[in-house]
Amino acid sequence: MSAVVLRGFGWRHGGRRRWALRGVDLRVESGERVLLLGPSGAGKSTLLAALAGLLPEDSGEQEGAVEIDGLDPRKARERVGILFQDPQTQLVMARSGDDVAFGLENRGVPAGEIWPRVDEALRRVGFPYDRDRPTAALSGGEQQRLALAGTLALRPGLLLLDEPTANLDPAGAALIRRAVANALDPDTTMILVEHRVTEALPLVDRVVVLEPGGGVRADGPPETVFAAHGDALAAAGVWVPGHVAPPRHAAAPPGDVLLTAGRLGLPPRLAPTDLRVRAGEALAVLGPNGAGKSTLALLLGGLLKPGTGTVTASAELAGRDARTPPHRWRAPALVRRIGSVFQDPEHQFVTATVRDELALGPRRTGQPDTAVTATVDGLLERLRLDKLAGANPYTLSGGEARRLSVATALATAPRLLICDEPTYGQDRRTWLELVDLLAELRDAGHGVVAVTHDEDFVAALADRTLTLDRSPSGAERSPDGRSSTGVAEAARAGDDGPAAGGVP
Repeated sequence: MSAVVLRGFGWRHGGRRRWALRGVDLRVESGERVLLLGPSGAGKSTLLAALAGLLPEDSGEQEGAVEIDGLDPRKARERVGILFQDPQTQLVMARSGDDVAFGLENRGVPAGEIWPRVDEALRRVGFPYDRDRPTAALSGGEQQRLALAGTLALRPGLLLLDEPTANLDPAGAALIRRAVANALDPDTTMILVEHRVTEALPLVDRVVVLEPGGGVRADGPPETVFAAHGDALAAAGVWVPGHVAPPRHAAAPPGDVLLTAGRLGLPPRLAPTDLRVRAGEALAVLGPNGAGKSTLALLLGGLLKPGTGTVTASAELAGRDARTPPHRWRAPALVRRIGSVFQDPEHQFVTATVRDELALGPRRTGQPDTAVTATVDGLLERLRLDKLAGANPYTLSGGEARRLSVATALATAPRLLICDEPTYGQDRRTWLELVDLLAELRDAGHGVVAVTHDEDFVAALADRTLTLDRSPSGAERSPDGRSSTGVAEAARAGDDGPAAGGVP
């Protein structure tokens, strides 16, 4: 059992002018289950890091106080367990059982107690394998359940969950929520940060909404908070149940084919897959974790050499490189023609400031300084990054880093944009802005391919979908879920022959 108290708490990361959060007064009693909401950049992850004792005194400036059972969190770490959105940041051992045992051994748990506690934790989260299962052989959802088992084996009084389903497909996310519901002891305190609000509500009995710039905006039972503040919270960027995003489907039929993949694969990461990407069309790539979606994005973006099959660019897209596959194009040509947004934003940051990161691509394509400045300023304002223009990209929150990574690709207005999870970690307002930006790019005749688990994003933007699985092929579908591998979809798309998708 652990009680949490914050009195006027604030934190400013080293080197930053703005406070990550400030003036937070909050009390969470032992055994409460709290959903922590707020717009992107409101300080949700920083608050969890503070409670987990992960903000060293020399890494920033603190005001006010934060306590767990009357102790500074840095001195109460054994009472707290935290689960992050990416399980790979928490898995350290080659065998599943050893990974759960790792934390127990570090805590000095007697040897005779370790394996019974490992087995109990694996059972409580519904882990489907025995202790010897290699961690490298697990799907994303299975990895997250293993990471949760490792956290629960420590028997924390306070469990912190920082978007634990953000990187998972819907089925994997449901498994994690079920595992959390089944595994928690009645007296365990839980604080959850989650953008999938509707799905998370059965896990909590209280909602706390942080106000950007300082303080708590709303606090109470979910039904009370959303009834009293739902419209205002949605307008401020908070995800609120029942506020459906408007669709942004294309107003005109798609144009010519920009890119064709034939039997494209990279064993064992991606089975041979056929598809066509058209101008003026948004194609969503769906499928479970481990189906090869991110690998497909890298192959289409010219960032990986195919293991099987081919990627062929149209003459319009390839220009002088009409006889050369995209992975052999020179970098300046590639960035003008095909833009890529990686699954992990930090993997594509190379400069010291947000402004320089946005300016890099346009400068590489030879744009004049006035055009570069106009492009950068416009993107900074639209994606609410203007106040962070001088910040180091590696100091941004997860949602801010994702917006920057998408903006860097948009800055060059590539003929084809490949995005891997473009909307994860976004509040409602920036999510809508990202959808609008991608829709505008698509409606201007550019092609958009988005790897995503975001069902709302698919409903709002996708004109066509490609669903991958772990079988030898994928199958294209329209947004309503119907198969598009036959002539009916081809006729809808205005093509002369069978639609692309799947393997004949």
